Order: sequence, then C-alpha cells, then structure tokens
Amino acid sequence: MLDHIGMPVSDIARATDFYMKALAPLGIAMIMQISAEQTGHGAAVGFGAEGKPFFWIGEGEKAGDHVHVAFAAQSRAEVDAFYQAALAAGGTDNGAPGLRPIYHANYYRAFVLDPDGNNIEAVCHAPA
Repeated sequence: MLDHIGMPVSDIARATDFYMKALAPLGIAMIMQISAEQTGHGAAVGFGAEGKPFFWIGEGEKAGDHVHVAFAAQSRAEVDAFYQAALAAGGTDNGAPGLRPIYHANYYRAFVLDPDGNNIEAVCHAPA
C-alpha cells in the first residue's frame, strides 16, 4: 500500500490552484505547504484528507509525459464533479466520465490533463 506520492510541477502556484479546485469534489484538500528553504530545493504542497497529506506536488522539472495518478471516488457523481471542476480549473479533457468495462463492469472514470500535462484520473469501482 502506498503512503504518499509526489510529482514535480513547473509552476507551484498554478498547480496548487488547479489541484485545490480539481480535488475538492473528492474530499481532498491542501493539508500542508513547505517552503523551498525548508526542503532545500523547492517549495512543496501536500494534499490529502483527515489531516494526512498523501499527494504532493513540488517545484521542479517536468517528470515526463507518462505521469498518471488516479484518485479514488466514492461515487460516479464524484467522478463527474471532479471532471467538471478540473476542466473549470484549467485542465484539459483526456477522457470524459464513463464506464470502461475493459477493466471491470463497474469501472467508471474520467481523465484530465493538469496544466503540466500530467494525466489525472478519478475512478469509482462501485455499481451505479
């Protein structure tokens, strides 16, 4: 089981604003900010729930074209809300909400590219 994951972003302020808006429908919020002075290499922001950050973004060079992060949604409505919020926050459509039965009968997801081109997914495995 993963404890947390981090990825570099090219503009920490822009990415922070994007993720605050895009992840809110999933119950994920900004938990912590750490300055460049504290890390010794670049500012970082931790997002999570119940006081624990589990998704981190940090100042740095883009990791590449294949970064993919999937966030769990409790319902299909949360997937839809994530998708709309992420697009409104400046994300780019990379797969509208819908079933992807190739994975299993109830695999309902949406993909959005963040401002750095990272592929961000919200997925619900529950039946409708």
